Amino acid sequence: MSEPNLVMAREGRAGTLLMNRPKALNALDLGMIRDFQNAIDAWRDDPDVALVILEGAGGRAFCAGGDVRAVREAAVAGDRAPVRSFFSEEYAVNEGIATFPKPWVSIIDGVCMGGGIGLAIHNGPRVVSEHALLAMPETAIALFPDVGTSHILPRLPGALGNWLALTGARVTGADNVHCGFATHYVLRENLPALRAALVETGDAGVIERFTAPLPEASFAPYREAIDRCFSKPTVLEIIQALEAEGTEWAAQQVKTLRRMSPTSLCVSLELLRRGAALDLRGCLEEELHLTEGVVHGHPDFREGVRSVLVDKDGSPKWSPPTLEEVDPKAIQGLFR
Repeated sequence: MSEPNLVMAREGRAGTLLMNRPKALNALDLGMIRDFQNAIDAWRDDPDVALVILEGAGGRAFCAGGDVRAVREAAVAGDRAPVRSFFSEEYAVNEGIATFPKPWVSIIDGVCMGGGIGLAIHNGPRVVSEHALLAMPETAIALFPDVGTSHILPRLPGALGNWLALTGARVTGADNVHCGFATHYVLRENLPALRAALVETGDAGVIERFTAPLPEASFAPYREAIDRCFSKPTVLEIIQALEAEGTEWAAQQVKTLRRMSPTSLCVSLELLRRGAALDLRGCLEEELHLTEGVVHGHPDFREGVRSVLVDKDGSPKWSPPTLEEVDPKAIQGLFR
């Protein structure tokens, strides 16, 4: 028999979870989401489980996100039920992790995007190695920052959340501690010893013994520009502010933004604006409502996933094709 896609075990004082789809970079399918819920339910009140350790198999990824290709296939077929099940059950797991009464230790060594961030960000500690790569790349496929990140991103320092959400910037290694995605930086060579100590003691405090000194954030030279530009109230104003910077870095941000779905950029910025005033449950409810209009009611999601993950031609045909043509009323109409 093949191994399950989520391996659930008891080791010492820990409950351990291993996402086990390495060929798919441990992307989440509905079965895995349901297994996560089972683990939460089983270990929440188990006195023998002092903490949970979450890892990804294969050495390349923690979790590259949700299986959006399957979501697209259902959307193309006009089948709403599996789409609703996927998102509603995934978001319930995100909230379950947030309210889990014990440390939920995510050891991120490799790619962690989208839904993978949702499995780690709402509890902690969150450990990254020098090989960790985190991103919220949803605007490239015309989705939006979901899995509760609409609650987290507005609460990151300055305008970092807007920058990460809109550009899909890839944050590596210790930069994840600097921006707030992670809590601890541990070199890959020390992760096995860290894991053994967590299993033996059931004490998340042992992580401090294994942390490495933090190098300066690679985005430090652009930190003030990020806050200046990405704090603007509209995407077009963000682009205008970036163009006024007159730097190579700012020009690259504009180029990146112009590649993304214009509708998705506007939806994402509005979602983060609303998320700043909502609790986690309110954000998850807003996100779930948005999936209906974005996945089923707008062509960009299907086109974005096609371009990035199906045909991989990198040439999406957005509707409308430019930010200047986006109707603000249409954006507001997607929200509750």
